[in-house]
Amino acid sequence: MSDEDLQISELEKKIGKLRRRSAKLQRAARAYGVLDGVVAMLRPGDVVLDCGANMGEITAKLAETPATAHAFEPDPDCFAHLCDRFAGKPNVVLHNSAVGARADQLLLFRGVSGAGTLEASSVKNTLISGGRGVDEENSVLVDVIDLPAFISDLLGKGERVAFVKIDIEGAEIDLVNKLHSDGLLDRISLTVVETHEKKFRHLADAFAALRKTVAENYKPTHVNLEWI
Repeated sequence: MSDEDLQISELEKKIGKLRRRSAKLQRAARAYGVLDGVVAMLRPGDVVLDCGANMGEITAKLAETPATAHAFEPDPDCFAHLCDRFAGKPNVVLHNSAVGARADQLLLFRGVSGAGTLEASSVKNTLISGGRGVDEENSVLVDVIDLPAFISDLLGKGERVAFVKIDIEGAEIDLVNKLHSDGLLDRISLTVVETHEKKFRHLADAFAALRKTVAENYKPTHVNLEWI
């Protein structure tokens, strides 16, 4: 390959990287736009769920509304941070647990990051083996709450579940499929989900099937898989 060809190849790589970064920023802007709209419309008596709360950035926005916000976070260090952060917020209910399609106890594999901070590494924590950016030798046993049962209980009490955010690093496949099969997605005003195809390449077919199911049954304004 000539020097000119090498230069062109490197330039094409840089352009591709910039395009991917731009697409990610646009996706984030759309997601936060949706969140701002949700926050503006929440009213007293509404219930919202932040599944995979991490350091509490989404919970913090929900906490400023009249809704009751349930935040689920299995990592003990992140949960301690959440307890400090929301100590003065009576409308925030914290759960030191992961969420799943059924109740269980599972290993939470810790994420790794070059930055070396809790905030940078914990966003990669996962219950699913085989993911990128995870140290599977570094894990902790955590409780997993049966989220479909939790939501069914809320609905059975006459609560209005207005918003559910699911960012659980690969475990969303089984959970969203169960919420769909149980008919619960129909009863939630808006569900947003981050999917993790790039992190779990071996689950590509399962992610594709999930996207097909959601596209065939729900409008993006009702169930949206393009969360950040």
